[in-house]
Parts: sequence; structure tokens; C-alpha cells
Amino acid sequence: MTIPERMMAIDGASFGGPEVLRLVEMPTPEPGPDEVLVRVAAAGVNRPDVLQRKGHYPPPPGASAVPGLEIAGEVVARGERVEDAGIGNRVCALVAGGGYAQYCTVPAVQCLPWPKGFDAVQAAALPETFFTVWYNVFERGRLAAGETLLVHGGSSGIGTTAIQLARAFGARVLATVGSAEKAKACEALGAERAIRYKDEDFAEVVKAVTGGQGVDVILDMVAGDYTGRNIASLAVEGRLVIIAFQRGNKVELDVNPVMRRRLTITGSALRARPAEEKGAIGASLRLHVWPKLDHGQIRPIIHATFPLAAAAEAHRLMESSAHIGKIVLVAE
Repeated sequence: MTIPERMMAIDGASFGGPEVLRLVEMPTPEPGPDEVLVRVAAAGVNRPDVLQRKGHYPPPPGASAVPGLEIAGEVVARGERVEDAGIGNRVCALVAGGGYAQYCTVPAVQCLPWPKGFDAVQAAALPETFFTVWYNVFERGRLAAGETLLVHGGSSGIGTTAIQLARAFGARVLATVGSAEKAKACEALGAERAIRYKDEDFAEVVKAVTGGQGVDVILDMVAGDYTGRNIASLAVEGRLVIIAFQRGNKVELDVNPVMRRRLTITGSALRARPAEEKGAIGASLRLHVWPKLDHGQIRPIIHATFPLAAAAEAHRLMESSAHIGKIVLVAE
């Protein structure tokens, strides 16, 4: 196919409210030696995109200023050192930026095939949440069959992914949510108990549900004043994995229970990590998780889709927190 010299993309140069997300024309990017160029069919919308738009989460050096951390589409060109990503292959990919566009470059090692039976929207909803959950819950958090996971923000894209993956690998799941509707959705996905944090103290519910034992792993995107209650909710040898800090990144911590119960507090951020490390996570996903997607055991939960030009509306929905699951932009 002929690759145009220019494409349409969402301008990421201005900071502010959703209205700064304008569709503009810009040069089509060219793949580097270890990259492929993907004609984007769909791109996932994630909360880090909102932070970037507000000026709080700049792209890492060398990454596109165009927002968007995950895409699905067709490989239309490849760099000189790329051998195993054939032209015409349908892939989904984790990217460090550039997803809200008609074309996007991505390191070849960060590409994964569309699971069987998936369309572009479903495929685009996978990379950011599946890379994040697999690495943090299963690799850093070491969640094992028979253990219990507590997921904060259970109805988010991360949360709905974590619930399904944990259940698929034999773990028990609890989740915090903000409404009865979200509680129902999480329990339908396999959460044993959805805790309505506006009305209940999640630490007290965890204690009651686990018979005072606590949970083995907590996936936390809240931090701040949740931290003390997270520690109180962990079982002996429990693992707290922090991936965001919506309630603040500084807390006063009592280390006594950490020492006494031999707890682990860890966390991570993916965006700025080298392509080789992201590629290793992708390879693990392809081995352990993609077969479950191929067989329909796990599916991304799609709340809404918007055309690329309506990225501002997608961000307004994301900021409202009214969604359950993923929001996706359709580029074609």
C-alpha cells in the first residue's frame, strides 16, 4: 500500500482541558531500524493520557508528543533490522506515545497478534492494561492460584483486566468500586466481593471476608491515605503493588507491621522502560495469557468508542469516572 507523507493525529503540544485535543495534519512517522509502522485502526484511551494532556506526565525522551499508549492496526512498513513482523500483519502494541493518530511507529518487540476472533477495538483495548496487570500482579506481586487479590478501582480498565486474569489463574478476588452498578459489573466478572468504598471501610471488609487473615496481593492505583489501610489489609508475606497515586504520593508509614508480617511494598511504571524490557513482558503475555484470549476465557470490557476526532469527548468520559472498562478511539 502507499503510505501518505502526512496523516491526521491529535495534537499533544498544548496542555489544559479536553478541548485542547484537536485533530491536525502532521508528517507520517518513519520506523527506526527496530520498529514497525502501523496503520492504526483503533487506539485505547487511558488515564495517563489525561495526565499528559494536563501537563503532568510528559512523554519520555524520543517518544511522540501525540497522546496514546496502545494501538491496534496493520503493519505497513518495518525497519531494516526487523525480521518477524511481516507487512500486513494485524497487531496490537504498547507504545510510549503516538497512538491517537492514523499511523504510529512502535518497537517490533512490543507488538502482539490480535487474539482469535478479536476486532480492532477489542485488540486496541488490550496492551496497556494487560502489560500493566501481568507485570505488576503476577511478576512483581507473584499472585498464585489459591491466593487472594484486592484490586482498587475494580471497574476501570486496569481493574476489569485484573479481576479476569486473577480468576483465570485460580485466585480469589476482592475489588473496591464507587457505585452499585460498578459493584454488580465487577462481581459479574468474578470478584467475590465488590466493596463500595464510599460507604464501607475496605480494610474492615477485607478482614471480615478473609476471616482476619488479609489478602495476599493488593493492586493499588490510589496510594495516599489508602496506604495505611492497604498495609492493614495484607496477610503475612503480603505484597502491595503501587502503580499510581491518585490520592497523593507522600504518606507517613508505620513500618512495624511491615516488619512483623514480612510485607513487601513495591511498584512500577512502564512507559519509560526500554523496549527490550517491555518486549519481555509481551513475550510472557503471549505465552501465558494470549491462549486464554484466543479461547474466549478473557475479554476486554469495552464501555464506549469514539471517532479519533472526538478524543476530547473520550477524555471527558474518562475524567467523569462513569465508565466501566475501556474507552477506545476508532481511527477508521
